[in-house]
Amino acid sequence: MSARNRELMGLLPASLLITAGFAGVFIQRKSELTNASLTYGAIFLGLCLAAHVFIRITLPYADPYLFPLVSVLASFGLVMIYRISSDDARQQAQWFVIGLLLFAATVIAFRDYRKLEQYRYVIVSISLLLLILPRLPGIGEQVNGAYLGIKIPGTSGFQPTEFSKVGLVVFLASYLRDTRQVMVQGARRVLGVTLPPLKHFGPVLVIWGIAMLILFVLSDIGSSLMFYGALLAMLYVATGRLSFVVVGLIAFGLGAWFLGTHISHVHARFEDWQHPFQASIYNANLGSYQLANGLFAQAAGGVFGQGFGQSILTTAGGAPLIPEPQTDMIYAVITSELGLFGAVGVLLTYLLFVYRGFKVAILARDSFSKLLATGLSAVFALQVFVIVGGVTKAIPLTGVTLPFISYGGASIVANFVLVALLLLVSDRARRPVVRR
Repeated sequence: MSARNRELMGLLPASLLITAGFAGVFIQRKSELTNASLTYGAIFLGLCLAAHVFIRITLPYADPYLFPLVSVLASFGLVMIYRISSDDARQQAQWFVIGLLLFAATVIAFRDYRKLEQYRYVIVSISLLLLILPRLPGIGEQVNGAYLGIKIPGTSGFQPTEFSKVGLVVFLASYLRDTRQVMVQGARRVLGVTLPPLKHFGPVLVIWGIAMLILFVLSDIGSSLMFYGALLAMLYVATGRLSFVVVGLIAFGLGAWFLGTHISHVHARFEDWQHPFQASIYNANLGSYQLANGLFAQAAGGVFGQGFGQSILTTAGGAPLIPEPQTDMIYAVITSELGLFGAVGVLLTYLLFVYRGFKVAILARDSFSKLLATGLSAVFALQVFVIVGGVTKAIPLTGVTLPFISYGGASIVANFVLVALLLLVSDRARRPVVRR
Protein backbone atom coordinates (compact mmCIF):
# COMPACT_ATOMS: atom_id res chain seq x y z
CA MET A 1 0.00 0.00 0.00
CA SER A 2 1.38 3.41 -0.96
CA ALA A 3 2.12 6.09 1.62
CA ARG A 4 -0.80 8.26 0.57
CA ASN A 5 -3.23 5.34 0.70
CA ARG A 6 -2.01 4.56 4.21
CA GLU A 7 -2.71 8.16 5.12
CA LEU A 8 -6.20 7.86 3.65
CA MET A 9 -6.95 4.71 5.65
CA GLY A 10 -5.64 6.42 8.78
CA LEU A 11 -8.36 9.08 8.53
CA LEU A 12 -11.14 6.53 9.06
CA PRO A 13 -10.51 6.07 12.83
CA ALA A 14 -10.75 9.84 13.31
CA SER A 15 -14.13 10.08 11.57
CA LEU A 16 -15.43 7.04 13.45
CA LEU A 17 -14.18 8.51 16.73
CA ILE A 18 -15.98 11.82 16.24
CA THR A 19 -19.17 10.03 15.12
CA ALA A 20 -19.16 7.70 18.14
CA GLY A 21 -18.18 10.55 20.47
CA PHE A 22 -21.04 12.83 19.44
CA ALA A 23 -23.44 9.89 19.59
CA GLY A 24 -22.30 9.31 23.16
CA VAL A 25 -22.87 12.95 24.06
CA PHE A 26 -26.39 12.95 22.59
CA ILE A 27 -27.32 9.75 24.40
CA GLN A 28 -25.91 11.08 27.66
CA ARG A 29 -27.80 14.38 27.37
CA LYS A 30 -31.12 13.35 25.86
CA SER A 31 -31.14 9.54 26.09
CA GLU A 32 -31.70 9.38 22.34
CA LEU A 33 -29.59 8.91 19.22
CA THR A 34 -30.03 11.25 16.25
CA ASN A 35 -28.53 11.53 12.79
CA ALA A 36 -26.58 14.60 13.88
CA SER A 37 -23.63 12.48 15.00
CA LEU A 38 -23.39 10.93 11.54
CA THR A 39 -23.60 14.40 10.00
CA TYR A 40 -20.79 15.75 12.17
CA GLY A 41 -18.68 12.69 11.40
CA ALA A 42 -19.27 13.09 7.65
CA ILE A 43 -18.38 16.79 7.74
CA PHE A 44 -15.19 16.11 9.68
CA LEU A 45 -14.25 13.28 7.32
CA GLY A 46 -14.95 15.54 4.33
CA LEU A 47 -12.61 18.23 5.69
CA CYS A 48 -9.90 15.66 6.36
CA LEU A 49 -10.35 14.14 2.89
CA ALA A 50 -9.97 17.58 1.33
CA ALA A 51 -6.71 18.05 3.27
CA HIS A 52 -5.61 14.55 2.23
CA VAL A 53 -6.19 15.31 -1.46
CA PHE A 54 -4.23 18.54 -1.04
CA ILE A 55 -1.34 16.64 0.56
CA ARG A 56 -1.50 13.94 -2.12
CA ILE A 57 -1.09 16.60 -4.84
CA THR A 58 1.44 18.92 -3.19
CA LEU A 59 3.42 16.60 -0.88
CA PRO A 60 3.24 13.12 -2.42
CA TYR A 61 6.24 11.77 -0.45
CA ALA A 62 5.39 13.24 2.95
CA ASP A 63 5.08 11.11 6.08
CA PRO A 64 1.76 9.20 5.86
CA TYR A 65 1.04 9.10 9.60
CA LEU A 66 1.45 12.67 10.85
CA PHE A 67 -1.82 14.05 9.48
CA PRO A 68 -3.97 11.04 10.55
CA LEU A 69 -2.58 11.33 14.08
CA VAL A 70 -3.45 15.03 14.11
CA SER A 71 -6.96 14.18 12.87
CA VAL A 72 -7.47 11.69 15.70
CA LEU A 73 -6.37 14.25 18.31
CA ALA A 74 -8.52 17.00 16.79
CA SER A 75 -11.62 14.77 16.58
CA PHE A 76 -11.17 13.69 20.19
CA GLY A 77 -10.72 17.31 21.23
CA LEU A 78 -13.90 18.42 19.47
CA VAL A 79 -15.92 15.70 21.19
CA MET A 80 -14.51 16.52 24.65
CA ILE A 81 -15.08 20.26 24.20
CA TYR A 82 -18.64 19.66 22.94
CA ARG A 83 -19.31 17.51 26.00
CA ILE A 84 -18.24 20.51 28.14
CA SER A 85 -19.65 23.42 26.10
CA SER A 86 -21.53 23.30 22.80
CA ASP A 87 -20.72 26.95 22.03
CA ASP A 88 -16.98 26.43 22.56
CA ALA A 89 -17.10 23.34 20.34
CA ARG A 90 -18.64 25.31 17.50
CA GLN A 91 -15.92 27.94 17.79
CA GLN A 92 -13.27 25.23 17.95
CA ALA A 93 -14.67 23.69 14.76
CA GLN A 94 -14.35 27.08 13.06
CA TRP A 95 -10.76 27.37 14.22
CA PHE A 96 -10.13 23.84 12.93
CA VAL A 97 -11.24 24.94 9.46
CA ILE A 98 -9.09 28.09 9.68
CA GLY A 99 -6.18 25.91 10.78
CA LEU A 100 -6.61 23.68 7.72
CA LEU A 101 -6.66 26.75 5.47
CA LEU A 102 -3.49 28.12 7.05
CA PHE A 103 -1.96 24.65 6.80
CA ALA A 104 -2.55 24.73 3.02
CA ALA A 105 -1.30 28.32 2.78
CA THR A 106 1.92 27.39 4.62
CA VAL A 107 2.58 24.48 2.25
CA ILE A 108 1.99 26.66 -0.82
CA ALA A 109 3.96 29.67 0.46
CA PHE A 110 6.97 27.69 1.70
CA ARG A 111 7.35 24.90 -0.81
CA ASP A 112 11.06 25.58 -0.50
CA TYR A 113 11.04 26.09 3.25
CA ARG A 114 14.81 26.59 3.28
CA LYS A 115 14.20 30.15 2.12
CA LEU A 116 13.06 30.84 5.67
CA GLU A 117 16.75 30.99 6.59
CA GLN A 118 17.09 34.25 4.65
CA TYR A 119 14.54 35.93 6.94
CA ARG A 120 15.64 34.48 10.26
CA TYR A 121 16.23 37.84 11.96
CA VAL A 122 12.88 39.16 10.79
CA ILE A 123 11.21 35.97 12.03
CA VAL A 124 12.88 36.11 15.45
CA SER A 125 12.02 39.81 15.81
CA ILE A 126 8.35 39.12 15.13
CA SER A 127 8.44 36.15 17.51
CA LEU A 128 9.86 38.26 20.32
CA LEU A 129 7.25 40.96 19.68
CA LEU A 130 4.51 38.33 19.94
CA LEU A 131 5.99 37.18 23.24
CA ILE A 132 5.73 40.58 24.89
CA LEU A 133 2.27 41.47 23.54
CA PRO A 134 0.41 39.91 26.54
CA ARG A 135 2.27 42.31 28.88
CA LEU A 136 1.35 45.48 27.00
CA PRO A 137 -1.29 47.61 28.78
CA GLY A 138 -4.67 47.70 27.14
CA ILE A 139 -4.37 44.50 25.13
CA GLY A 140 -2.67 42.10 27.52
CA GLU A 141 -4.81 39.63 29.45
CA GLN A 142 -3.99 38.02 32.78
CA VAL A 143 -5.27 34.48 33.36
CA ASN A 144 -4.72 32.73 36.70
CA GLY A 145 -1.78 34.97 37.53
CA ALA A 146 0.01 34.57 34.18
CA TYR A 147 0.02 36.88 31.18
CA LEU A 148 -0.75 34.48 28.36
CA GLY A 149 -3.04 36.14 25.85
CA ILE A 150 -4.26 39.33 24.27
CA LYS A 151 -7.80 40.61 24.05
CA ILE A 152 -9.48 40.42 20.65
CA PRO A 153 -13.10 41.56 20.32
CA GLY A 154 -15.46 38.69 19.58
CA THR A 155 -13.11 36.00 20.92
CA SER A 156 -12.21 34.61 24.32
CA GLY A 157 -8.61 35.73 23.91
CA PHE A 158 -5.63 34.87 21.72
CA GLN A 159 -2.28 33.44 22.80
CA PRO A 160 0.48 34.82 20.51
CA THR A 161 3.13 32.66 22.18
CA GLU A 162 1.76 29.72 20.18
CA PHE A 163 3.19 31.32 17.03
CA SER A 164 6.37 32.47 18.77
CA LYS A 165 7.41 28.86 19.34
CA VAL A 166 7.44 28.16 15.59
CA GLY A 167 9.34 31.34 14.78
CA LEU A 168 12.01 30.77 17.43
CA VAL A 169 12.55 27.19 16.22
CA VAL A 170 13.06 28.43 12.64
CA PHE A 171 15.59 31.01 13.85
CA LEU A 172 17.52 28.55 16.02
CA ALA A 173 17.62 25.95 13.25
CA SER A 174 19.12 28.51 10.88
CA TYR A 175 21.61 29.92 13.39
CA LEU A 176 22.82 26.56 14.68
CA ARG A 177 23.28 25.31 11.11
CA ASP A 178 25.76 28.13 10.52
CA THR A 179 27.62 27.92 13.84
CA ARG A 180 27.53 24.29 14.91
CA GLN A 181 30.95 23.42 13.48
CA VAL A 182 32.57 26.46 15.09
CA MET A 183 30.88 25.70 18.42
CA VAL A 184 32.25 22.16 18.40
CA GLN A 185 35.75 23.01 17.14
CA GLY A 186 36.12 26.01 19.40
CA ALA A 187 34.92 24.27 22.55
CA ARG A 188 37.20 24.36 25.59
CA ARG A 189 37.34 22.19 28.69
CA VAL A 190 36.83 24.09 31.94
CA LEU A 191 36.94 22.10 35.20
CA GLY A 192 36.40 18.92 33.22
CA VAL A 193 33.33 20.29 31.34
CA THR A 194 33.37 21.03 27.62
CA LEU A 195 32.00 24.52 26.95
CA PRO A 196 31.39 26.21 23.60
CA PRO A 197 33.09 29.54 22.71
CA LEU A 198 31.16 32.39 24.31
CA LYS A 199 30.92 34.51 21.15
CA HIS A 200 29.00 31.74 19.37
CA PHE A 201 27.04 30.78 22.47
CA GLY A 202 25.52 34.26 22.61
CA PRO A 203 22.14 33.40 21.06
CA VAL A 204 21.85 30.49 23.49
CA LEU A 205 22.34 32.93 26.35
CA VAL A 206 19.77 35.21 24.75
CA ILE A 207 17.22 32.38 24.67
CA TRP A 208 18.10 31.62 28.31
CA GLY A 209 17.44 35.27 29.09
CA ILE A 210 14.14 35.13 27.20
CA ALA A 211 13.13 32.03 29.19
CA MET A 212 13.89 33.84 32.45
CA LEU A 213 12.10 36.97 31.21
CA ILE A 214 9.00 34.93 30.37
CA LEU A 215 9.12 33.43 33.86
CA PHE A 216 9.56 36.84 35.52
CA VAL A 217 7.42 39.17 33.40
CA LEU A 218 4.69 36.83 32.16
CA SER A 219 4.72 34.40 35.12
CA ASP A 220 4.45 31.68 32.47
CA ILE A 221 6.51 28.73 33.65
CA GLY A 222 5.27 26.43 30.88
CA SER A 223 6.28 28.58 27.91
CA SER A 224 9.64 29.28 29.54
CA LEU A 225 10.35 25.55 29.88
CA MET A 226 8.98 24.79 26.41
CA PHE A 227 11.15 27.32 24.56
CA TYR A 228 14.32 26.53 26.47
CA GLY A 229 13.83 22.77 26.23
CA ALA A 230 13.47 23.00 22.46
CA LEU A 231 16.70 25.00 22.31
CA LEU A 232 18.61 22.35 24.27
CA ALA A 233 17.27 19.56 22.06
CA MET A 234 18.38 21.40 18.92
CA LEU A 235 21.73 22.28 20.50
CA TYR A 236 22.42 18.62 21.24
CA VAL A 237 21.51 17.53 17.70
CA ALA A 238 23.64 20.32 16.23
CA THR A 239 26.77 19.66 18.28
CA GLY A 240 26.46 16.14 19.67
CA ARG A 241 27.84 17.45 22.98
CA LEU A 242 25.84 16.35 26.02
CA SER A 243 27.85 18.72 28.21
CA PHE A 244 26.27 21.72 26.44
CA VAL A 245 22.84 20.44 27.41
CA VAL A 246 23.88 19.76 31.01
CA VAL A 247 25.28 23.27 31.39
CA GLY A 248 22.08 24.66 29.87
CA LEU A 249 19.90 22.69 32.31
CA ILE A 250 21.98 23.87 35.26
CA ALA A 251 21.67 27.48 34.07
CA PHE A 252 17.89 27.14 33.72
CA GLY A 253 17.59 25.49 37.12
CA LEU A 254 19.59 28.22 38.84
CA GLY A 255 17.63 30.96 37.11
CA ALA A 256 14.28 29.35 37.97
CA TRP A 257 15.41 28.83 41.60
CA PHE A 258 16.45 32.47 41.96
CA LEU A 259 13.23 33.84 40.50
CA GLY A 260 11.12 31.35 42.44
CA THR A 261 12.67 32.39 45.76
CA HIS A 262 13.10 36.14 45.21
CA ILE A 263 10.15 37.24 43.04
CA SER A 264 6.85 37.18 44.93
CA HIS A 265 4.42 36.36 42.10
CA VAL A 266 6.68 33.59 40.76
CA HIS A 267 7.12 32.24 44.28
CA ALA A 268 3.33 32.17 44.73
CA ARG A 269 2.94 29.87 41.71
CA PHE A 270 5.56 27.50 43.13
CA GLU A 271 3.78 27.54 46.49
CA ASP A 272 0.48 26.61 44.81
CA TRP A 273 2.26 23.72 43.13
CA GLN A 274 3.94 22.42 46.27
CA HIS A 275 0.93 22.84 48.60
CA PRO A 276 -2.26 22.54 46.54
CA PHE A 277 -4.28 21.19 49.50
CA GLN A 278 -3.15 23.75 52.04
CA ALA A 279 -6.42 25.73 52.00
CA SER A 280 -10.01 24.57 51.71
CA ILE A 281 -10.80 23.44 48.16
CA TYR A 282 -14.03 25.35 48.39
CA ASN A 283 -12.25 28.70 48.75
CA ALA A 284 -11.03 29.64 45.30
CA ASN A 285 -9.03 32.56 46.70
CA LEU A 286 -6.69 30.41 48.77
CA GLY A 287 -4.44 27.54 47.81
CA SER A 288 -4.52 25.99 44.36
CA TYR A 289 -8.22 25.38 43.87
CA GLN A 290 -7.79 24.41 40.23
CA LEU A 291 -4.93 21.97 40.76
CA ALA A 292 -6.45 20.36 43.85
CA ASN A 293 -9.80 19.70 42.20
CA GLY A 294 -8.06 18.45 39.06
CA LEU A 295 -6.18 15.90 41.13
CA PHE A 296 -9.40 14.79 42.83
CA ALA A 297 -11.07 14.39 39.43
CA GLN A 298 -8.21 12.24 38.10
CA ALA A 299 -8.24 10.07 41.19
CA ALA A 300 -11.97 9.54 40.78
CA GLY A 301 -11.39 8.21 37.27
CA GLY A 302 -9.47 5.16 38.41
CA VAL A 303 -8.33 2.74 35.72
CA PHE A 304 -11.30 2.78 33.33
CA GLY A 305 -12.98 6.05 34.29
CA GLN A 306 -16.38 7.08 35.60
CA GLY A 307 -17.90 7.00 32.14
CA PHE A 308 -18.16 9.51 29.31
CA GLY A 309 -20.01 12.62 30.45
CA GLN A 310 -20.07 11.52 34.11
CA SER A 311 -17.39 13.83 35.51
CA ILE A 312 -18.87 16.55 37.75
CA LEU A 313 -17.64 19.94 36.48
CA THR A 314 -19.73 22.31 38.62
CA THR A 315 -20.94 22.49 42.20
CA ALA A 316 -24.60 22.33 43.24
CA GLY A 317 -24.67 26.12 43.18
CA GLY A 318 -23.33 26.30 39.62
CA ALA A 319 -19.78 27.36 40.51
CA PRO A 320 -16.97 25.66 38.56
CA LEU A 321 -15.67 22.63 40.40
CA ILE A 322 -12.91 22.24 37.81
CA PRO A 323 -12.03 25.72 36.50
CA GLU A 324 -11.23 25.99 32.78
CA PRO A 325 -12.12 22.34 32.01
CA GLN A 326 -12.08 22.93 28.24
CA THR A 327 -8.56 24.45 28.22
CA ASP A 328 -6.05 24.08 31.05
CA MET A 329 -7.73 21.14 32.78
CA ILE A 330 -9.09 19.12 29.87
CA TYR A 331 -6.60 16.33 30.59
CA ALA A 332 -8.06 16.04 34.10
CA VAL A 333 -11.56 15.69 32.59
CA ILE A 334 -10.31 13.03 30.17
CA THR A 335 -8.71 11.05 32.98
CA SER A 336 -11.80 11.43 35.17
CA GLU A 337 -14.18 10.13 32.52
CA LEU A 338 -12.01 7.63 30.63
CA GLY A 339 -9.63 6.71 33.42
CA LEU A 340 -5.98 5.84 33.19
CA PHE A 341 -6.77 3.67 30.19
CA GLY A 342 -8.12 6.59 28.14
CA ALA A 343 -5.43 9.01 29.31
CA VAL A 344 -2.67 6.62 28.28
CA GLY A 345 -4.32 6.23 24.88
CA VAL A 346 -4.16 10.01 24.38
CA LEU A 347 -0.52 10.13 25.48
CA LEU A 348 0.39 7.25 23.17
CA THR A 349 -1.12 9.17 20.25
CA TYR A 350 1.07 12.14 21.12
CA LEU A 351 4.11 9.87 21.46
CA LEU A 352 3.47 8.42 18.00
CA PHE A 353 3.29 11.93 16.54
CA VAL A 354 6.56 12.94 18.22
CA TYR A 355 8.18 9.69 17.10
CA ARG A 356 7.22 10.36 13.47
CA GLY A 357 8.48 13.92 13.83
CA PHE A 358 11.88 12.79 15.04
CA LYS A 359 11.97 10.19 12.28
CA VAL A 360 11.51 13.04 9.81
CA ALA A 361 14.55 14.69 11.41
CA ILE A 362 16.60 11.51 11.05
CA LEU A 363 15.72 11.17 7.36
CA ALA A 364 16.39 14.84 6.56
CA ARG A 365 19.32 15.33 4.18
CA ASP A 366 20.60 18.76 5.20
CA SER A 367 21.42 20.36 8.55
CA PHE A 368 18.74 23.05 8.50
CA SER A 369 15.99 20.52 7.75
CA LYS A 370 17.26 18.16 10.45
CA LEU A 371 17.39 20.91 13.07
CA LEU A 372 14.02 22.34 12.03
CA ALA A 373 12.25 18.97 12.33
CA THR A 374 13.99 18.31 15.66
CA GLY A 375 12.96 21.67 17.08
CA LEU A 376 9.35 21.43 15.92
CA SER A 377 8.99 17.89 17.30
CA ALA A 378 10.69 18.83 20.58
CA VAL A 379 8.58 21.94 21.20
CA PHE A 380 5.42 19.93 20.47
CA ALA A 381 6.49 17.16 22.87
CA LEU A 382 7.42 19.67 25.56
CA GLN A 383 4.07 21.42 25.23
CA VAL A 384 2.32 18.13 25.96
CA PHE A 385 4.70 17.43 28.85
CA VAL A 386 4.20 20.89 30.35
CA ILE A 387 0.40 20.77 30.50
CA VAL A 388 0.11 17.08 31.46
CA GLY A 389 2.89 17.52 34.01
CA GLY A 390 1.14 20.55 35.47
CA VAL A 391 -2.25 18.87 35.74
CA THR A 392 -0.71 15.80 37.38
CA LYS A 393 1.42 17.97 39.75
CA ALA A 394 4.73 16.79 38.30
CA ILE A 395 5.65 20.44 37.59
CA PRO A 396 3.97 23.79 38.37
CA LEU A 397 0.65 24.22 36.57
CA THR A 398 0.67 26.60 33.61
CA GLY A 399 -1.72 27.80 30.94
CA VAL A 400 -0.18 26.00 27.97
CA THR A 401 -2.80 24.19 25.89
CA LEU A 402 -2.91 20.48 25.11
CA PRO A 403 -2.22 20.50 21.33
CA PHE A 404 -5.27 19.87 19.10
CA ILE A 405 -7.41 18.84 22.10
CA SER A 406 -7.71 21.92 24.32
CA TYR A 407 -10.02 24.73 23.31
CA GLY A 408 -8.09 27.61 21.76
CA GLY A 409 -7.89 29.17 18.33
CA ALA A 410 -4.25 30.25 18.42
CA SER A 411 -3.16 26.81 19.58
CA ILE A 412 -4.86 24.78 16.86
CA VAL A 413 -3.90 27.23 14.08
CA ALA A 414 -0.24 27.49 15.15
CA ASN A 415 0.06 23.73 15.51
CA PHE A 416 -1.30 23.26 11.98
CA VAL A 417 1.53 25.52 10.78
CA LEU A 418 3.93 23.30 12.74
CA VAL A 419 2.50 20.17 11.08
CA ALA A 420 2.75 21.79 7.64
CA LEU A 421 6.45 22.53 8.14
CA LEU A 422 7.09 18.97 9.33
CA LEU A 423 5.35 17.57 6.25
CA LEU A 424 7.36 19.88 3.99
CA VAL A 425 10.60 18.60 5.54
CA SER A 426 9.32 15.02 5.31
CA ASP A 427 8.38 15.34 1.64
CA ARG A 428 11.84 16.58 0.75
CA ALA A 429 13.56 13.94 2.89
CA ARG A 430 11.58 11.00 1.45
CA ARG A 431 11.64 12.17 -2.15
CA PRO A 432 13.66 9.78 -4.38
CA VAL A 433 17.09 11.07 -5.31
CA VAL A 434 17.43 11.70 -9.03
CA ARG A 435 20.91 10.67 -10.15
CA ARG A 436 22.35 12.35 -13.20
